[in-house]
Amino acid sequence: MFGPASVTWRMDREAVIFLGAGRALLLQLAHPWVAAAIAEHSKTLADPIGRFHRTFDIVFAMVFGSLDRALLSSRQLYRRHSMIVGEMPETVGPFAAGSRYCANDIPALRWVHATLVDTALMAHDLVLPPLSAEERERYWAESRLFGALFGLTGDDLPADWSGFAAYTAAMGQADTLTVSPAAREVAAQIFGGARPWLRPPRWYRALTARMLPERMRAGFGFELEARDIRAADNALRWIRRVYPKLPDRLRYVGPYQEAQARLRGEPRPDWMIRCLNRAWIGRSQMDARGKG
Repeated sequence: MFGPASVTWRMDREAVIFLGAGRALLLQLAHPWVAAAIAEHSKTLADPIGRFHRTFDIVFAMVFGSLDRALLSSRQLYRRHSMIVGEMPETVGPFAAGSRYCANDIPALRWVHATLVDTALMAHDLVLPPLSAEERERYWAESRLFGALFGLTGDDLPADWSGFAAYTAAMGQADTLTVSPAAREVAAQIFGGARPWLRPPRWYRALTARMLPERMRAGFGFELEARDIRAADNALRWIRRVYPKLPDRLRYVGPYQEAQARLRGEPRPDWMIRCLNRAWIGRSQMDARGKG
């Protein structure tokens, strides 16, 4: 769908964009429909690693998979979302108790898509040279194509980067985004560590909180102490110094490396790519269903 010359490949190959994973999740949870759907239909809390793998298996297949694989993942995502319907358990923001939600609702999909696009750019620019204005326009044009795989049409998305920036700014102030009790509970379970061995480190929690708009940070009840800010600053300083010097084999995610190998005519990824894929998507090969 994109290819080696795309800004999307250049961005999404970077492991460092996962600095923003917590921010994207929290911004999604700030939409009451998304929070209700995750609380009532997702296995995130019971199986967080499996949820991570399933999510990025689909996302990376859309970005780095063959055309057939990307379209298959798009159809799988649509079918999965079609089964996620329910009623709001309580009134939150503009959404009344008992009102219906569905995961394939266009405004909700548009917001989830926006959190991925905006957060990836923010995390990239925290560590690596920021994209130019022209590159941002190309990135948004490609993101509209990525949105089509979510089920969004061209009319559902802003035409250019300035329109997208205006949309995210408006959403940040709108009561459509209201942190519900369900959202706070999910966030507390993930960031507070119902499973201590999966608890994000202090510096990551602090960095995530700092990346949120102030209103969302307050809604989730994040309080940053001086030591939290120091931990985030020290971690970022170390990452900025070390990350750009890493060899490509460690710096770039496995699905990107598999895609490059496929373009070279190598039908099976080598052992290192297979190991990286297991870390990122839970299996050894992205473009071969049922293998690994």
